[in-house]
Amino acid sequence: MGIEVRQPSGLDVTCLAARTVPGQVRAMVGLRLAGWGLARLTDDVALIASELVTNAWRQTPDGEIRVSFAREGGAVLLSVWDGSDARPVRKRGLGVVAGDASPDAEALNPGHEEGVSGRGLPIVEALSLECGVTPTEPYGKWVWSRIGV
Repeated sequence: MGIEVRQPSGLDVTCLAARTVPGQVRAMVGLRLAGWGLARLTDDVALIASELVTNAWRQTPDGEIRVSFAREGGAVLLSVWDGSDARPVRKRGLGVVAGDASPDAEALNPGHEEGVSGRGLPIVEALSLECGVTPTEPYGKWVWSRIGV
């Protein structure tokens, strides 16, 4: 797939958008966090990485995406670039609290995933100190999350 890692202290990865990239990025982020002595952040940062990379893949299937991950002061910064000018859309809030969810009998049926997307951004917001979108020239954007250590 041609993943190129350019930054030894953090990550700067460029790859073709593919369904397998979120899992690969989760693994790389987890290894980098362990190397920094921040393994306790792995679950939250891996979830954020999954959301941001999956969104980039959906925006630019068969295109190029870039993932940057760095440690800065009391935080880590995860940024994902894609070539689409479309901004992420927050379709709906989570609307549930712990213990309030019940099993969805239709969840495994084909086609059921329609209408359930758009929940990733509230998750990213909840786990981040701050997050946002930075447009790039001549096209594309960075979607980023800063997570406290």
